[in-house]
Amino acid sequence: MREITIERLGTQDGERLREVRLRALAEAPDAFGSTYEKDAAHPPEKWAERLANPGSAWFAAVDGGADVGLVCGLEEEHGHVHLLSMWVAPEARGRGLGSRLVDEVISWARGRGAEEIGLWAVDQNHTARALYTGKGFTPSGKVMALPSNPALMESHYVLSLLFRQATRSDVPAIVAMLADDPLGALREGDPADERYLEAFERIEANPWEELIVAEDGGKVVGTMQLSYLAGISRMGAVRCQIEAVRVAASTRGQGLGRKMIVWAVDRARARGCAMVQLTSDRSRTDAHRFYDSLGFTDSHVGYKLKLD
Repeated sequence: MREITIERLGTQDGERLREVRLRALAEAPDAFGSTYEKDAAHPPEKWAERLANPGSAWFAAVDGGADVGLVCGLEEEHGHVHLLSMWVAPEARGRGLGSRLVDEVISWARGRGAEEIGLWAVDQNHTARALYTGKGFTPSGKVMALPSNPALMESHYVLSLLFRQATRSDVPAIVAMLADDPLGALREGDPADERYLEAFERIEANPWEELIVAEDGGKVVGTMQLSYLAGISRMGAVRCQIEAVRVAASTRGQGLGRKMIVWAVDRARARGCAMVQLTSDRSRTDAHRFYDSLGFTDSHVGYKLKLD
């Protein structure tokens, strides 16, 4: 079996892009927002224009000289990339090619400093949805009718290139950030303490808990814990509790904290939460101003009872 290679298309490949794109639209008309008829009417200049866009990258999968796959990464705004036009020819399916094409867009997006990749997938396309969720994409909660066939619905998925769920190996860095302030220094201990790893394992096993880290250049530079609290009040609403928000000292003052909270709020909304809540120590006046600026209100008085 020949090895399938992946090539980035250049400005000279307009006709090549046209042929593989039209084949995709003809083979899977209900997978795309456009139609065969619409794209077939584009003049050669339109295809060349797509390839000349400096904010996009088109990748084709090649098997023995024939294009058998296609995907595009399109930079929509600073930090955000849209993955689109994903297709694998029937004869090339089942060989992991879809995963490789997605990886090409992820690598390209990382190289441009993107923080998030988004895409739309038709709800009935279970194979595509399984591919994307397997690569770490999660539903954003946005849905719409497929433009080319309004009878079908599609859902929006996102992959953060900045935030991810923590792994066991991240625990020492997380503990170090928790300890790196006047309050944390008094209550945290040795990052190698087994109690931290035991706590991590409990969190990891609970689908209603997420320990999140922010990563920059392979280094963990932020952390927070999200707890999804089921309740009877407010008609059985679920609340998202944000805890233990920390940014590494080397990264403070660069806007990461704001990005973390905005991301957490979006994630809570996507999981159907009715409210996001948090507490902050009375002495953290800078943090209070920060949360105020993000729209949080100090509507309640919090009480705690320490158990020895």
